[in-house]
Parts: sequence; structure tokens; C-alpha cells
Amino acid sequence: MIEDLHNKNKKIAVVGLGYVGLPLALEFAKKFSVIGFDINAARVALMNNHIDPSEELDKSAFDGCDIVFSSNPDDLKQAQFFVVAVPTPIDSHNVPDLKPLLSATDLVGKALKKGDYVVYESTVYPGATEEDCLPILEKNSGLKFGVDFKLGYSPERINPGDKEKTLTNIQKIVSGCDEEALETIASVYGSILKNGLFKASSIRVAEAAKIIENTQRDINIALMNELSMLFRKMGIDTNEVIEAASTKWNFYKVTPGLVGGHCIGVDPYYLTYKASTLKHFTKLITAGREINDGMPNYIANLIIKDINAAGKVLKNSRVLVLGATFKENVSDVRNSKVFDIISALRSFSIDVTLLDPYASKEEVERQYKFPLSEKAEGKYDVIVLATKHKQYMNLSEDYFRSLSNEPFIFYDIKGIYRNTFKDCKYFSL
Repeated sequence: MIEDLHNKNKKIAVVGLGYVGLPLALEFAKKFSVIGFDINAARVALMNNHIDPSEELDKSAFDGCDIVFSSNPDDLKQAQFFVVAVPTPIDSHNVPDLKPLLSATDLVGKALKKGDYVVYESTVYPGATEEDCLPILEKNSGLKFGVDFKLGYSPERINPGDKEKTLTNIQKIVSGCDEEALETIASVYGSILKNGLFKASSIRVAEAAKIIENTQRDINIALMNELSMLFRKMGIDTNEVIEAASTKWNFYKVTPGLVGGHCIGVDPYYLTYKASTLKHFTKLITAGREINDGMPNYIANLIIKDINAAGKVLKNSRVLVLGATFKENVSDVRNSKVFDIISALRSFSIDVTLLDPYASKEEVERQYKFPLSEKAEGKYDVIVLATKHKQYMNLSEDYFRSLSNEPFIFYDIKGIYRNTFKDCKYFSL
């Protein structure tokens, strides 16, 4: 397989060209012949013009790549090595939504031939690749697993907005259904990686490793969020406590904050769901999720209290929110907890203006039915700096005061201007 791929006698197909799939497809295309597949024809049209719909890559990333972009499932039949990198979200009840994954598996199964490989990158609970996806591959292809085709899992480790820890600069986990599959998959991925890879003993181990990477971070942030709430009641600056504690060699420095996006705020629910099917209640993981999911309401309630304390009427009050995306310097607004703050404020008839230099006005409207404004207008009773975009890092106190009514109430969620502003009601986690 690997020799035929290098000689371009066989092709790789990457299914799902989002922030994970597209960089992977382009890196593979520098070594191999690649089919980049996405069901969204409009996204495919952009990529054919060397435009990344996720706005993570510039046009030069497409240079020198042997790749054909397509939204036609029939084109998948030309490939022999399939990589599935579609989203794995949760529904409104925090239950894993495998529809995109199973739909992609359905298409791959129909294109599968003897000797082919299928590798999953989508984040799933341990067992999903073999228990949920494999039966569809066998059914649609009429082939026998392990005899006619091989299976593997290599969890994605893309960090949106990070220009240093890019795909080729990190160590990646690979796994396979048997030793032959593991070595072949390792050879394919090893062709594009600079820092090597880790060979997991099984697909389930690789799946579990991915899940706990983000679950661990979620729990640590939850601890700091809870400490932030506690220290606020004690009149102690949480960030000063963290700085002091960080002088100990084995203290793990994590700061409090909103936990949104499509990884840390989602992945733990895949693990708690799988645990529930085994009649196991995950106390710590569940508690961490409850704390982090509750932070937007916690912040909104404090804002409401400050407005009341200033002697203002809630329904006549205005709040300016700076930052809509789930993290700094990216355009992705999926599962952004900023909108939970906004929703809580609007439930009290507070007028909210939202600005963001990266977010798409159309995408915000589509996902949240809320307008993204182009600029601030007039003065506001509270200013909320929600996202650490570079455009917000070096603004003056006079700038914020020019947008504020008296008293000046400033909610600096990330603590960018901590110990900087004077004579104001200042809040940071």
C-alpha cells in the first residue's frame, strides 16, 4: 500500500474538509495523490479557488499539492486509503451526535474495495470505530473486515489559531486493527510528520487517549473556575493566587475561563455517555462539565447585579460584548459560550451589542439568530471583553471609558487589563 501511494498508483481520500480534514488533505497531497471530499459543494468551490472556508490557512498552503476537491461521492471510488475527519458534535441534551460520522462511513463503505484502508480521525468514545462504524463498512461494501480491508484510528490534534503547533510539528497517535495495519498507517502518517508518532496498542486505546486529552483539561479548568468563584467571595485575586502557586515546580498552571468550542466543551460528554451505557456514573467528569457549562450564567448574574447596584433599570440598560468566537484569533463560533451570556442578559430585556473582528455575520445569525454589529454606537452600562483577540489586547482605558456610561463597569473575562484600569468596577475570573 505505502509504495503504491508514494508512486501515486493509489490515492488517499480525506472525507470532511473542515479545520481538521483540510490541513491533513493538503499535507498528504504534498506526498501523495489525494481526493479531498466534502458534502458541502459551496465549501468545495472555495477550496478549488485555494480558499480555506475555516480561514485557518492562506492560499499558499494549496501550492504544490496533488489534490482534487469534490462533493461527488462517486469520486471516492478512486481511492484506496480513506481518512474520515468529520465533526462529532453533541445534541441539545449533551448526547453524542454520530450522524455526520455515520453518514461519512456510509459513503466510504459504498466506495470500499478489497485491500483498502479506512482510518478515522473524528473524536469518538472508545469502541465507536469498531462498534458503530465497522458494521456499516462491512454492510455497504460486502467485504469482510480484517481479510478484505483494514481499519485504523488516528485522533486529530489540530489547535485552531495555533500557528506553531501545526499538523506536521506535533507528535501524532496512530493505531490499527492488526500489526500490518498499524505499520502501514504509521508509514502513511509518518511521511508527513516531523516529530514522529506514537503507536497505540489498539484502536480503543487511541480513541480513549483522545477523549482524556480534552477531558483532563476540562476538569482542570473547572477546578480553577470553582476556585475563582470561591476566591471572589474571599476578596482574593485568583490570578495572583495562580501566579504564586506556579512557583512550585509541579503545579499545573491553568487559568479559569469560558469553555466552549467543539473539543474541550464537547468531548467529555462522549466519555460520560459511554460510561452511562456501562452503568458507570462519572462523578468528577460530570461535575467538571456542570461547573464549566454554568460559567456563562454565573457571569451574566454578576453583570445583572452590578447593573442593579448602579441604580439602573435592567430593561433600559445596554451591554457591549467584545468577542463572539469560542477562542482568540479564530472565526469559529460553534458552541461559543459567549452567546450563553448574551442569552441570559437578553432574558432580562437588556440590550446587547456584539462585536467581533473574526466572526462571520451570516454564521452568527444562522447559528444563534443574533445580529453581529459592525461597530459600537453610543454608550453602554457594561462592557464585556469576552475573547482575547489580538485587536483587543492594547486598547487604552480612555477608549473603553469613551464607550461607557457612569459608573464604568468593565468585565474582563480573560483578565487582559488586570491591575491596569482605575476607578472602575472591574471583574475578571
